[in-house]
Amino acid sequence: MRDQPPADASIDNWVNQFLPTACIPYARLARLDRPIGSWLLFWPCLWGVWLAQLETGLIPLSQTIYISMLFALGAIVMRGAGCTYNDIVDRDYDGKVERSRNRPLPAGQISVKQAWVFLIVQCLIGLSVLLQFNLETIALGVLSLIPIAIYPFMKRFTWWPQLFLGIAFNWGVLMGYAALTGNISSAAGMVYVAAIFWTVGYDTIYAHQDREDDALIGLKSSAIRLGDKTHTALWIIYSLSVLCFLTAGVMAFAGLWFYLIMGGVALHLAWQIINTDISDSDKCLIVFKSNRNLGFIIMIAFAFSL
Repeated sequence: MRDQPPADASIDNWVNQFLPTACIPYARLARLDRPIGSWLLFWPCLWGVWLAQLETGLIPLSQTIYISMLFALGAIVMRGAGCTYNDIVDRDYDGKVERSRNRPLPAGQISVKQAWVFLIVQCLIGLSVLLQFNLETIALGVLSLIPIAIYPFMKRFTWWPQLFLGIAFNWGVLMGYAALTGNISSAAGMVYVAAIFWTVGYDTIYAHQDREDDALIGLKSSAIRLGDKTHTALWIIYSLSVLCFLTAGVMAFAGLWFYLIMGGVALHLAWQIINTDISDSDKCLIVFKSNRNLGFIIMIAFAFSL
């Protein structure tokens, strides 16, 4: 088992090196060996948190840090729960795709029943974290279950499952803002839209790893739909994302630092497009993973505008 990690996980990751053999399939099911998804779920939460700080200027820093820590734990747990649910739904497809055939369910490392039990445990932990927030955030957290439940099925019906991923994955913007203010501002809504465009872009790059296998088994994705037009589409999608971020900055009366840092964000997104080779899975994965750092930079843009 240790010498057969999933295709997009290194063999020397901490899960493979340190966890007991019996725990490895569950850790892999939750993608603990591939933390990039937790980062991509976490950063939008912090964007909402620091946007709330920017717009109100009245929230104690200690409260901001405490809320951020809760979102960090929630991002890890709920990303794991989402991946577990996704793998249960897609178990018959994953075995037919090169990158996912070694995942615990198609590889027979755990049963579907065990996966369901693990999912329930993760959701209960996530619920215990959610209950630490105010009522508005709890309500948003419950509502987030709708796009989360829908997303795994979208690749069977639409060319744009990445859009539904963006809707689900960036819900933290709204929750992060509401956790400190008890409401959602128009600027927070604009950041949410910007984040959705961002996700559509980076997940289109990611989806090019599976483009051929997905097409063979009848699944759909923006990567398949766009094909050779991917680079042109990415320029449009990422430009819309940057435009929405800048609009949110205007709405929130952000300072000069916000716009300077967002200029760096725009340059990084341009770098992503230029360095995306849709015929090279390894390069697509490298570009995709760079969004972990980009999410941090965007957070800094909001934090430095206080």
